[in-house]
Amino acid sequence: MEDARLLPEPHRYAICAPEGMPIKEFYNGIFEEVFVFFHPFIKAKTNDFDLFNPDTDKSRNEIQKNCEKISWKQFLTLSGIDSYKQLDIGLRTSISGLRKEYQDVNVAELIHKTCRENLISAPSEGSFPETTMNDLLKAIKIIGHEWIWLGDEFCTERKLMYIDDLIHDDNLLGQGKNLFTHDNGMLITTHWDSHFSLLCSDKKSLEQLVNSSELEGFYCNEKTKIYWSLSSVS
Repeated sequence: MEDARLLPEPHRYAICAPEGMPIKEFYNGIFEEVFVFFHPFIKAKTNDFDLFNPDTDKSRNEIQKNCEKISWKQFLTLSGIDSYKQLDIGLRTSISGLRKEYQDVNVAELIHKTCRENLISAPSEGSFPETTMNDLLKAIKIIGHEWIWLGDEFCTERKLMYIDDLIHDDNLLGQGKNLFTHDNGMLITTHWDSHFSLLCSDKKSLEQLVNSSELEGFYCNEKTKIYWSLSSVS
């Protein structure tokens, strides 16, 4: 009888932190800081809501060109939702991403109503946000990187990519969940059931990337987990 094949432990510099432990604890000794950046809501610049219809088959760069970002802060004002935590719970509820006792159906319905009335599309979960990534990749180039690894969820498959190709191609980014630099000093990773991604690196690099890319979110503290919105601390 053939022995069971067990995968080796994945490289922590190349994957998303698991749900059951603090994010910074998982990356301890690998990355100094972690920034949670929200996937923006988006609105067509021409009020052409059909742009978000899957049947129209719009490309990532077409969405980038023809849409504007609506920040979570702006959406709180539009919707009357009280906090980022409530908004995150509502988004998770809308995709059936929480157990029943943690769901907030009222907030999920308010998100849907606000999007419908303002011709806004809610952010996608589990994939890199279309309207954010080009600016972030360009900022990574400015720091001095020309190449970056693109890997699947557990990085059992990865491919070294020229950053300009990722910026200009409409489909390559959608093939992965993790982007990490060749020196293993920086990681962009997205959780499969969340409407945000993680940016991990040293403090100086993160501050530069967050500011130049105008990322919205927050820095993890020692207790922050993937399901941060369910906790009394971030």
